[in-house]
Amino acid sequence: MTASTASIPIIAPGAGFGSTARMRTTGLVMGVVSALAFSSSGPFVKPLLEAGWSLGAALLVRMGVAGLVLSPALLLAIRRQRGFLTRHWRLIVGFGLMPVLGCQLFFFSAMQRMPVAVALLIQYLAPVMLVAAVWVRTRKAPSALVLWGSAVAVAGLVLVVDISGASFDLIGTLLALAAAVCVCAYFVISERAGDELPPLALAASGLLTGALVMGLLCLTGILPFQAPAVSVVLAGVEVPWWMPLLWVAAIATTLGYAFGVMAVPRIGARVASFVGLSEVLFALMFAWIILSEVPAPIQFVGGALILVGVVLVRADASSTGAAKGDAALPAVPAP
Repeated sequence: MTASTASIPIIAPGAGFGSTARMRTTGLVMGVVSALAFSSSGPFVKPLLEAGWSLGAALLVRMGVAGLVLSPALLLAIRRQRGFLTRHWRLIVGFGLMPVLGCQLFFFSAMQRMPVAVALLIQYLAPVMLVAAVWVRTRKAPSALVLWGSAVAVAGLVLVVDISGASFDLIGTLLALAAAVCVCAYFVISERAGDELPPLALAASGLLTGALVMGLLCLTGILPFQAPAVSVVLAGVEVPWWMPLLWVAAIATTLGYAFGVMAVPRIGARVASFVGLSEVLFALMFAWIILSEVPAPIQFVGGALILVGVVLVRADASSTGAAKGDAALPAVPAP
């Protein structure tokens, strides 16, 4: 291929470094905000479920309201791109069925068969599963920083969730592993979609797809639907049912998915998945504030180890000089 040298722009060495560094920093901040938003869901939903709400009803409202809040981004994408839905329907359906619907259904189903701490531990093995998937696909061992970061983060996770005295349940373990696979799909699809469709449009369409499927499951009776008008206690204050649900749907879920899908293309699926571990730490904080569940000292040690693990993995991403350090991630699984 020939080209006139006059048409080739001259770029000074390091000219794009500043913008790339800012993009990574912005992505890290978005990832932390996403984890912070997601972490508040559990402490707000738990009192509703204990007061008589069914899981199907809570998830339907959560996904439906969040999808409607983000729907302007979807409508704008449809208006700008002719054939938007027919071109991207595979990514949209995959995102709606796995990261949105599948992750929540599998996790809460596992939680009913085993301690919450164990289900959390298995689900948050997703970052290590992503590292292993790249290792198998490329047949190239990860760097020492990534391996050490993975080991330290998992050790911290074990301390944070406190699985002492937990019993083993095969079906519950398989359900939690399925939730972990869906978490992996969340990061992989978000990174792949970053080059093809607007992240907020992906989040909105995925949430609406998940809500549609959940509505069908509830309508056909496969999942029970109970939504009584109850009052719950949050931080020692009795509030009506719609207040925690409004927070979870319109704020926690909306901001969690919105900032999450924007963060992954900036920092890559691998780093984003490790940053997502901070959700466990924020969940402890919200449970402490809202439900008066005081963390044990060992859990603070585990939180520190998780942060060290994230720093190690992030340091490896910086040394490679790639904005997306996961180019060899496995292909997006079919829905």
